[in-house]
Amino acid sequence: MDAVLLARTQFAFTVAFHYLFPPLSIGLGLLLVAFEGMYLKTKDPLWERITRFWVGIFGLIFAFGVATGIVMEFQFGTNWSTYSRYVGDIFGSPLAAEGVFAFFLESTFLGVLVFGWKRVSPRVHFLSTVMVAFGAALSALWIIIANSWQQTPAGFQLVGEGATLRAELVDFWAAALNPSTVARYTHVIVAAWQTGAFLVLGVGAWHALKRQHLDFARASMKPAIVLAVVASLGQLWTGHHSAGVVAEHQPAKLAAFEGHYADGQPGDLYAFGWVDEDAQRVVGLGLPGGLSLLLHGDTQAGVTGLSAFAPEDRPPVQPVFQAYHLMVALGMALIAASLLAAFSWWRGSLWHTRWLLGALIASSLLPTLGNQVGWFAAEVGRQPWIVQGLLRTKDAVSVVVPAWQVLASLLLFGVLYTLMFVLFVYLFAKKASRGPTPAAAE
Repeated sequence: MDAVLLARTQFAFTVAFHYLFPPLSIGLGLLLVAFEGMYLKTKDPLWERITRFWVGIFGLIFAFGVATGIVMEFQFGTNWSTYSRYVGDIFGSPLAAEGVFAFFLESTFLGVLVFGWKRVSPRVHFLSTVMVAFGAALSALWIIIANSWQQTPAGFQLVGEGATLRAELVDFWAAALNPSTVARYTHVIVAAWQTGAFLVLGVGAWHALKRQHLDFARASMKPAIVLAVVASLGQLWTGHHSAGVVAEHQPAKLAAFEGHYADGQPGDLYAFGWVDEDAQRVVGLGLPGGLSLLLHGDTQAGVTGLSAFAPEDRPPVQPVFQAYHLMVALGMALIAASLLAAFSWWRGSLWHTRWLLGALIASSLLPTLGNQVGWFAAEVGRQPWIVQGLLRTKDAVSVVVPAWQVLASLLLFGVLYTLMFVLFVYLFAKKASRGPTPAAAE
């Protein structure tokens, strides 16, 4: 058994499970602001029922997000103690800021949001909704800052030597606003908006298909369609901007995204394919010079290839290539789904088009899948580095933790998270299928 592989597997598993929830809460939080804002503007009880319903869903998502998020940070001190010593001076700051400035803000106002109906004024309750949405987005910012520093480290100096070598913070703002922070944060936030929008569309479409709670379904789906269109199209820009940053600062990752080996040669842009790593080429459908065109505006411009890096410094190409292209394909599918929903809404046929309602129900899962494979491509794409150019992943694990202990904890987490996933699906399905509480019962 390989302790490094097991530690990586455990961290990937726990992070992937946790990452099911934050995008949902960020996107849904923004829509809660829209729903309650409509209630304050119109005084229509329907919007209050809609807000109350989605606050219940938000609370469920938030609870599971918190429960699964705590586990990740403990692993830094158990399986990754060498990494923690190396980057603790830098990595600890944004994690502490996330807890103090974002999590406490979000959780405090969530208490008012959930339990403050009829106990505080409508304006104060609306303010709490805004602060919950803001806190969720702020939490993501600090986590992205910490992760982006690993991708493009800045604002530090190396001190010590040998086993005591570590990165020391010398410029907080340079570290926080490292070259990839803004690009990655905008891409993640827009993806979260997309995730929340399609969640609301999926639940609304389910009720519309069942011909129940039609006023609730139609009203809640309209703002969600607007957000879905904005977010889906916005992903084109944020994704392109993020790819440009990767090309400049992590060229090996970008080369793996497209399976581009020949250094300094024009890069092709593939719709899909299979990487022949022995022959160092991609077999698939692609646009010749397409990558060069996107990066430099010239199909003949050279792109850094994997051959520019020693074999031990290259990421695993095949899984990164496939994950990246699946992410892009899902993004294009979601653009189509959002535009089709918007067009059908404009024509007034959305509520009666059963196949489209069914497609929207299925599409509600696609942003979450896109988040997962996008995260996989980004993190595996920077291997073999846990901190780009500074610390290799194999050198970051805890040397005193044997493989069997990591395996035992991984198996325990597997059982525990399976039970949690089943519980979440059961509770979510129960709440979502029941629909909003009738006005007379409130």
